[in-house]
Amino acid sequence: MSSEPADFLSVVTADYDYTLSIKAQGIITEEGFKNQVIHLADDNSEERITLSTGSIFYITYPINQLSETESGTIFDLYHDPVKANGIGRSFKLTTYDSSAVNYVVRFDGKLTRSGNSKTRWGLPGIRFRLLGKVS
Repeated sequence: MSSEPADFLSVVTADYDYTLSIKAQGIITEEGFKNQVIHLADDNSEERITLSTGSIFYITYPINQLSETESGTIFDLYHDPVKANGIGRSFKLTTYDSSAVNYVVRFDGKLTRSGNSKTRWGLPGIRFRLLGKVS
């Protein structure tokens, strides 16, 4: 049985109704964890606190080479206050895993571009927070 983040996320609506569909070009890193805290006492006993029942997921992947248009699309999506507004607003992302589910995400950090000419850009590591899935 295969399991993906979509199996643990609820259906949500994106703040900005747009789907980013530029594919990853490289190694995808997927992080998943629970919001939990462990307090260690002097006698080495533990108090375990689970702050929520849900899981938190992030994905990071490189996009090594983009056209000027594709790079501009992501740059505009990130910086436009009506669109993603940096890390402030969510949007849809086409599936990156083996499921047929698209995700609702937001950027999780700075947007860095690099390239050796204006027509060949790369995004060395975009990190997204998976907020939910599209119905």
